[in-house]
Amino acid sequence: MVRRIVKMTFQPDHCAGFEAIFEESKDRIRAFPGCHHLELWRCRQPGNVYMTYSHWTDEAALESYRHSELFKTTWAKTKRLFAGKPEAWSLDVQSVPHS
Repeated sequence: MVRRIVKMTFQPDHCAGFEAIFEESKDRIRAFPGCHHLELWRCRQPGNVYMTYSHWTDEAALESYRHSELFKTTWAKTKRLFAGKPEAWSLDVQSVPHS
């Protein structure tokens, strides 16, 4: 299972626009083959920084989504609202025994 975090900083006056784009696309992303979980997080301060947190079956499923028409159209709408360059991390969960 791959965990994916994408950090996005928006122009402050475009936060509502991004939230509308996310609301419009979240169910289709969650239904995409290989997506098991999707959340949207918003920083308390500064309030124009958001992160998406998602779980994917594997790297191939994530790449399939990233090359899909759904991603391309959603990302095209979203990136116009950025105030800074987005950052993304793909992570593996490491189990640590409890002491």
